Amino acid sequence: QVQLVETGGGLVQAGGSLRLSCAASGRTFSSYAMGWFRQAPGKEHEFVAVISRDRSTTLYADSVKGRFTISRDNAINTVYLQMNGLKPEDTALYYCAATISYTSTRRADFGSWGQGTQVTVSS
Repeated sequence: QVQLVETGGGLVQAGGSLRLSCAASGRTFSSYAMGWFRQAPGKEHEFVAVISRDRSTTLYADSVKGRFTISRDNAINTVYLQMNGLKPEDTALYYCAATISYTSTRRADFGSWGQGTQVTVSS
């Protein structure tokens, strides 16, 4: 398993931007595909984005496509989520997660999770 710590959340006005970071411990970071999920109050976890271990494949939820960008730097064991054009409905606790699958959008495939970072978008 890999330990994950998210940072970068905060309060932003609608239309604004935030960049989330997820730092991973361990020397096997490059063996994992990395994903972002989010959970709004009273709702289920929602897939946001995933990037393969070699960065060749990225997948996005339809709700964030064209606004969010996932990237990773294997040299420093970090994955990012650049969020532009934020909307109030993006308000949620955002989690970073790791999977040994090539890519996945399914929460059950991710075996390591961070504690989450809160993103709040005001209208």
